[in-house]
Amino acid sequence: MNTTYSFQIYKSASLLPLEWNSLATKNIFLTREYLEVLEKSSPVNMICHFIGIFKSEKLVGIALTQFLFTEKLESFGERDQCLKTSVRNFAFKKFASHVLFIGNNMLTGQNAFSFVENVNQSKIIKTLHKAINELKKELKSIGKKVHITSIKDFTESEIEPLKAEFKNNFTFSTQPNMIFEINKNWKSEQDYIDALSKKYRDQYKRARKKMDGIEKRKMPLAEIIKHENVIYDLYSHVAKNAPFNTFFLAKNHFSTFKEIMKENFLFYGYFLDGKLIGFNTLIKNGAVMDTYFLGYDESIQREKMLYLNMLYDMIAYSINQGFTEIVFARTALEIKSSVGAKPLKMYGLITHTNALINKNIGKLFDYLEPKTDWKERNPYKEIS
Repeated sequence: MNTTYSFQIYKSASLLPLEWNSLATKNIFLTREYLEVLEKSSPVNMICHFIGIFKSEKLVGIALTQFLFTEKLESFGERDQCLKTSVRNFAFKKFASHVLFIGNNMLTGQNAFSFVENVNQSKIIKTLHKAINELKKELKSIGKKVHITSIKDFTESEIEPLKAEFKNNFTFSTQPNMIFEINKNWKSEQDYIDALSKKYRDQYKRARKKMDGIEKRKMPLAEIIKHENVIYDLYSHVAKNAPFNTFFLAKNHFSTFKEIMKENFLFYGYFLDGKLIGFNTLIKNGAVMDTYFLGYDESIQREKMLYLNMLYDMIAYSINQGFTEIVFARTALEIKSSVGAKPLKMYGLITHTNALINKNIGKLFDYLEPKTDWKERNPYKEIS
């Protein structure tokens, strides 16, 4: 019986095989609809490709790749104006400006691929490897040589079979994914508040008091389109203040997301005196709630503890709607920890086309990925 594995690289979500979504039932971020959002509103410096892996003629694996070329970026993040930043930016432009991600650089977690159950894991990963090499050749032929290839984000056990195939890769670990587990006995926000220790209950009350005068509402597509410029300004402000950025969203990203994903994508606006001063977004991914991009006016954010209130709002909604966990992703680790999120260590593989640089990729990686010192908090009462 012939069980040859083959692959197909697709440049558009409209060309994907009909059965594609049957392999994405556990992850909305690999569905045809989400990939269409990416295709129609991806960052200016990103090209997405979708890989189908076949055993004989049957689709047995699907994967997402994102090629980032930073020459179109004006800023990598402007917060750290110092020598290290300028050296990092130089190193980035010189040695790492063309990066091929197998996975999704806009999200945290294993959103790289999905395989059917009972498939020969080493064979399918080997075929994926061949597809990646073919894609690199295709990119080189249009003048976009890949410097760095990175496969991300996996837990410790998930990364092992990849390490066996991608042998000359450096295994790295970045900031953890902050996961908020929802206690199955919690039926409302009040149950969550009752579980907090006095110090963190006081923090909750203080933050909620600061929200006086701010109106929060779910925004439909028409309203998102109407406020598109303000939304983009609020998002850009937060993105530019991040310590390091490899992309900036397209202006139409949120409206495209809402249009295609409908009720699986939630957009909440925060208004003060009728003016939009902040927003956050959520994506329903089965029983898991994924937090997505947000934005705010910094001057109001501080005074109104807007960011912390957004976290509490996301928790309240997810409990009320019966979700099992919230993926709070990276960044702002300490504040997320203070509301009850726990760090999950994530790993990736990285390799450079230049053999000499590849030998020292660990050092280069440390330079490009700023380290974050933070203190883990536990906001809950001690269980006696």
